[in-house]
Amino acid sequence: MNRRIPVTVLSGYLGSGKTTLLTHLLTNQDTKKIAVIVNDMGEINVDASLIKQGAFSQTEEKLVELQNGCICCTLREDLIVEVKKLVDKGDLDYIIIESTGISEPIPVAQTFIYEDEEVGIHLSEICKLDAMVTVVDAYRFWHDFASGETLLDRKQATNENDHREIVDLLIDQIEFADIIVLNKVDLVEKEDIQELRDVVSKLNPEAKILESSFARIEIDEIMDTNLFDFEKASQAAGWIKELMQEHIPETEEYGVTSFVYKRQRPFHPERFMTWLENWPVDVVRAKGFFWLASRNETTGLLSQAGPSITIQGAGEWVATYSIEEQKEIVQQEPDLRKKWNEVYGDRMTELVMIGIDMKQKELVDSLDTCLLTEEEMKQDWTLFHDRLPAFS
Repeated sequence: MNRRIPVTVLSGYLGSGKTTLLTHLLTNQDTKKIAVIVNDMGEINVDASLIKQGAFSQTEEKLVELQNGCICCTLREDLIVEVKKLVDKGDLDYIIIESTGISEPIPVAQTFIYEDEEVGIHLSEICKLDAMVTVVDAYRFWHDFASGETLLDRKQATNENDHREIVDLLIDQIEFADIIVLNKVDLVEKEDIQELRDVVSKLNPEAKILESSFARIEIDEIMDTNLFDFEKASQAAGWIKELMQEHIPETEEYGVTSFVYKRQRPFHPERFMTWLENWPVDVVRAKGFFWLASRNETTGLLSQAGPSITIQGAGEWVATYSIEEQKEIVQQEPDLRKKWNEVYGDRMTELVMIGIDMKQKELVDSLDTCLLTEEEMKQDWTLFHDRLPAFS
């Protein structure tokens, strides 16, 4: 079997410096034959034209422009076909993909992991993902994080049904990355850089974090790193590690901490809704499962980043299954057996909180007031007033 071509994927929100990094990579190496796939949403492919003016005027690299869509949706198939075409031509050492500022990294990675049955191409046979790189604008990060804006608000959406929030995209790109480049650090105070670095390492403890101005990074920090591992990347997010009891050490100096709120008693829907409406500002990221009395059959999933809070259903509690099915599942999952309650089974709340200068005791106490009282535990839970959004 021929050597598989390594692939580096550059992600990052619009304006973070991905194109600058790409140009830097291309102009500062002269030994590799690199193919570049640039993907841009606009009708005018700004990224591609910039690259043409820069690195491509002096190099022979092949530029493939994928237009009218983004890697993570309509053009996934095009991406597969283009990558295959490039590899088949031979005489190639490396591929760099610059995804759009609004694309999510997981579907891009999946393109290289799973066979696309429609086109019958399995990229993992000819390529290997070397690293998922996310570029973060250190200067604008907190502004974008707290903006509360959607891609539609900024006229950056793929279509009128694309209601994704900027902050959710930022978090997705950080939590699924092997390397995170904090760019534009020359515009930020040293203490603020360290605080951001601490927050980012809480969000993704597995990632290698680099700092840069004008996206100037040593090439061997980004290419031929052999860092990507899909299973590891899928479990890299800080909130997942906390749920798996892998606590991430605190960084006392800048007050970045995390904890898991765990209770085997359901929330009262009205009090919990009021709590959500008054979200504590010191919590920058929260995610996990919750038990709501008025929806006793269904596991709730809460995800928060900055001003964005979403709740949805995450399937039925195992306790709702037949006795036979319960026994089978509990046998397969020893962890479930440990937390199984005689009366309520696996129903419980496990919420991971990551924040800056969090008042943990106050947070825990305020969440505890949302739990059912002894008296309410004996009542008919279906009668409780529930104005939380329906689980999707």
